[in-house]
Amino acid sequence: MSIVDTPVNILLVDDLEENLIALEALLANEDVVCLKARSGEEALELLLVHDVALALLDVQMPTMDGFQLAEFMRGNVNARDIPLIFLTAGSADSPRRFRGYEAGAVDFIQKPIEADILRSKARVFIELYRRKLQILTQRDALEVYANTLRQADQRKNEFIAILGHELRNPIMALNAGFKLLEKTDDPARQQALHERMKVQTHHLSRLIEDLLDVARIDKGKISLKPQAVSLQDIVQSAVDIATPKMQAGDHTLTVSTPDQTVWMYGDFTRMSQIVSNLLTNAAKYTPTKGKVHLEATACEDHVTIAVQDNGIGIAPHARNHIFDLFAQSKGPDARAGDGLGIGLALVKKLVEMHHGSIEVHSEGTGKGSCFTVRLPVQNPQA
Repeated sequence: MSIVDTPVNILLVDDLEENLIALEALLANEDVVCLKARSGEEALELLLVHDVALALLDVQMPTMDGFQLAEFMRGNVNARDIPLIFLTAGSADSPRRFRGYEAGAVDFIQKPIEADILRSKARVFIELYRRKLQILTQRDALEVYANTLRQADQRKNEFIAILGHELRNPIMALNAGFKLLEKTDDPARQQALHERMKVQTHHLSRLIEDLLDVARIDKGKISLKPQAVSLQDIVQSAVDIATPKMQAGDHTLTVSTPDQTVWMYGDFTRMSQIVSNLLTNAAKYTPTKGKVHLEATACEDHVTIAVQDNGIGIAPHARNHIFDLFAQSKGPDARAGDGLGIGLALVKKLVEMHHGSIEVHSEGTGKGSCFTVRLPVQNPQA
């Protein structure tokens, strides 16, 4: 229900029940709720639990008259801004009006009440109250939007810092390699330098490709080339890509796939990228000599690929953000700082493009993690 359609409360205060019933009959509407009180004390109790757009107060009441009630309301931080209209059957001479306005009244209405005048004045304050609520809602929405922009700006600055660091290291290594090549005539030494420079060039290429992939997906410019592919070939390709990372961490990788060939329909390169990114992520966040296990299984309509490790695990508070762009956790060593924090975000996007799903499970910090991907076997558009 929008603010425009939400009923608003009007407080009616009079010591005579018949007067309250008459006021309610005059003001009753589908967008108005009349809160009735027969004394100042009852009115104050209602104001503790209800927001009120307008209060109509009888001046002459026993125990606490309308002026005294108005003074109490002006002393209450939640009620001091409520418009007050005094209803009086007695004289409305200047001293009496002055006291009413001093207590916070916006108007006096003489009894017997003219229905049209009362409705017209009440409608003005109801509309003002709705506009105030709209302004407050807009203010809150703007604040949420501003916070989102601030967080995005902070993430952008953090990303730029990470990107600068990640690009600087391989570029510095390549520059050093070129200088060393100029100073040596030893073929064996030159070959070793070439191999190291190729590794750094490959690292730069992967960084740039990952960035471009994320940008292409966000702009809808990346397209899949679906075809019949085997689950076993996808897994083998991913293992080949991730092997250098596994060897760098001296990890033991075990793989389990179905004995029978399982045919799927999808983009071979992108499916391989999904699995290889999960494997390299496991290698990155598992201490040296860790264990990584990949298990692929098939059902009638989908395949499941689970990558489990005995690494650093995922803290409960970080689980909801694990697939966010540029999200990175502190790893067990320098290997975890390698990359831009877009691998898992890219995996999620590619899985969704294949009409699949991905989830992560971890018992907590230090207890490893397991990423599970489910992909349909057949073309979901067929």
